Amino acid sequence: MELANLIETYREALQARYGGQLLPGHERALDAISRCRTPGAGQVLSRCSECCELHWQPCSCGHRSCPRCQNHEASQWLARQREKLLPVDYFLVTFALPAQLRELAWRHQRTVYEALFRAATQTLQQFGLNPKHLGGQMGMTAVLHTHSRRLTYHPHLHVVVPGGGIDLAERAWKRTRYRYLFNAFALAQVFRGKLLHEIAQAGLRSGERVPERWVVDCRLVGRGDTALEYLSRYLYRGVISESNLLAEHDGQVSFRYTDGQTGETRI
Repeated sequence: MELANLIETYREALQARYGGQLLPGHERALDAISRCRTPGAGQVLSRCSECCELHWQPCSCGHRSCPRCQNHEASQWLARQREKLLPVDYFLVTFALPAQLRELAWRHQRTVYEALFRAATQTLQQFGLNPKHLGGQMGMTAVLHTHSRRLTYHPHLHVVVPGGGIDLAERAWKRTRYRYLFNAFALAQVFRGKLLHEIAQAGLRSGERVPERWVVDCRLVGRGDTALEYLSRYLYRGVISESNLLAEHDGQVSFRYTDGQTGETRI
């Protein structure tokens, strides 16, 4: 099943129901995906040097929301990140926005996302520089995801962190101890304070009461390559692979996804 076919089938109904909420960027994405690899996206004329036969090849749209495009860019990003990998254990730290802040984030995406990046990375840097935890300057790679595996709106930040840092005074590498980075509950508490401060500084307020306990997940991921491969899948492509689109019937589209907790495939 192709996403372009679903757009063709349901675009008119989508615009009739949500036309007041669709942004120009949404319309451009729908246009691009609909044209992708059709003559509407342009064509390249090639000729065989031996038999002189001509062949027209439709172009890809190149839009970052298209599930058919951007594989080359994702591969290039992954190659660049692999060049930076150190021969140490890595951790994947995930900072999630609580549900009570998602409406605010939806209405002020650029501001909240930038605040999310600053609060998460500053939290890790603060823990890393503390001699009680590590006592070193840490490097990291952070990637924003705005959806869950079920495709619901769920902004969260994945941060790939090497298990160690540079002791600035000694100019030497310091390893984390016992294959352990930082306490996830302590990270969540500091992250909460920093993000709420960032949001308040931007003049934003949430209409809902923010919970006291937030969620930060911190887990060991080996040498880092696995985590980078996972992040690269969503950087330059649409949020769903066409291979996961299963069926369309009476206005309902079914797709499969992997449950992050159990590892089971769900529909």
